[in-house]
Amino acid sequence: MDLRADEREFVDSVWEKIDKKLSYVAPLQKGRIPYTTSSKWHNRTVDGTYCDMRRIDVSWWTNGFWPGLMWLMYVGTKKEIYRAAAQDTEDILDEAFLDYDRLHHDVGFMWNISSGVNYRLFCNTKSKIRTAIAADILASRYNCEGKFIRAWNGDMTGWVIIDSMMNIPLLYWASREYNDPRFEYIAKNHADTLIKTHIRDDGSVVHIADLDLKTGDVKETFGGQGYSVGSSWSRGQAWAIYGYVLSYIHTGDKKYLDVSKKAADYFISCVNDDWLPKVDFKAPKEPVYYDSTAGAIASCGFIEIYRATGERKYLDAAMNILKAFNDNFCNWDNDEQAILLMGTERYHDDTGRHISIIYGDYFFTEAIYKLKGNDMLFW
Repeated sequence: MDLRADEREFVDSVWEKIDKKLSYVAPLQKGRIPYTTSSKWHNRTVDGTYCDMRRIDVSWWTNGFWPGLMWLMYVGTKKEIYRAAAQDTEDILDEAFLDYDRLHHDVGFMWNISSGVNYRLFCNTKSKIRTAIAADILASRYNCEGKFIRAWNGDMTGWVIIDSMMNIPLLYWASREYNDPRFEYIAKNHADTLIKTHIRDDGSVVHIADLDLKTGDVKETFGGQGYSVGSSWSRGQAWAIYGYVLSYIHTGDKKYLDVSKKAADYFISCVNDDWLPKVDFKAPKEPVYYDSTAGAIASCGFIEIYRATGERKYLDAAMNILKAFNDNFCNWDNDEQAILLMGTERYHDDTGRHISIIYGDYFFTEAIYKLKGNDMLFW
């Protein structure tokens, strides 16, 4: 990674702080699956201490981010404490397979960066099987006529969300692992459909669209976790940035890189005043609601765009966001178990606004991990 001396110093110092904090926090989570440390979150937890999603909802879509975070730290440090923590949570996630009817499009988040990484590192047979089952579940959600992967369950048969772009790398893996192009066909068809249905001309992104089951055409769009219909939910924007550059990495198809850059340019234009992303880029100026998770995810995408193109503005954007987070949103004290604060689940929800969220820590760490020069792609 082509970093200046001051940038390298910043990255090294932040990585050291992450390692110091997580080496303390990791053993405290044995047998548990962390999500948030905020007592605002439905009044479930004590400030500073992670709630346990194993007890609350073992099939919750974010449950792969803690083992993913532990694998990032293991690859970056080779400390066995992180490997043990990752393996512990991976074993717990077997309980989610028994909750099959509640699993959906987010199985990539759950298993690609947990068991998937374990298998790629150590050829663990159990991890391979877990990852393959997840890939089969995701592929089974494909609508052959409309050429899209449906989102949630129940009667929302045509609903598709931009978050799904981060899950389809699981299908690229399955296609290579089993020498079966069907998985890649599904992933690419889905990505192509979302270019038409979710990416607007100005580069902003639709969160949720209800598609015609036979044609894949848009019937209706929804505001989802953003401010309203037609607005620009910043985390959805980040899912598109990172998701499409990942499809470019896995397929070599430049159109996916072009879409990622288009979404990235829009994101940058909306945050380059202070580099602290608001929850929705088209929401009213007041009140001011932030979502740190959007910036962390986008930074990972920016770094991969830079690697693919050499265009320095994307690396600069990632560095600016990460520095702004370190100065404004990070907590490095051990009495607060999370690192990145000020995440927001959705715009219209007081209990999930300005809280720590596990994927904020994951993507913040992944961005620093990439800037440290680590080449292993977790997706």
